Amino acid sequence: MTSLLKFSTFVKTVLLGAAFAVGAVQMAEARDSALVLPVDPVLGMSGKDGDRLDGTIKFYFGATVHPKVTKTFGNFATNKKTNSFGKSDNDACNWAMLSALLALQERAKNEGGNAVVNIVSNYKKQVKSYDKEFECHAGAFVTGVALKGDVVTIK
Repeated sequence: MTSLLKFSTFVKTVLLGAAFAVGAVQMAEARDSALVLPVDPVLGMSGKDGDRLDGTIKFYFGATVHPKVTKTFGNFATNKKTNSFGKSDNDACNWAMLSALLALQERAKNEGGNAVVNIVSNYKKQVKSYDKEFECHAGAFVTGVALKGDVVTIK
């Protein structure tokens, strides 16, 4: 009887510990801090593999005035995530933003454009326009940036 009672207590302890661990993980995953950060620090960054914005594609955010558009190729979106574990929210956001801009740069090159204009944040399809900032959502393990913009040729 005593060993049965000890076993029952042990099982309850294990189950309680497992429930606590699951709850802690769910709370950590649920973090979704919205940040609005400046674009300028990202423009000079290099990616892990030395990827960087090469200057062949110009980026114009929000309602920023840009040269006259001579050809439009379409509106394109990107949604990039990065591992945020062990990184500050700012660092993780900047990595995700660089990845999003690299994707837009590649898209513009593939389409034959030389700029991306009217770039807006588009996180969970909630459009927010900034001229010198971007919106980022930081979680405990994943951080994301979603953008969309018009690939064009400008003079």
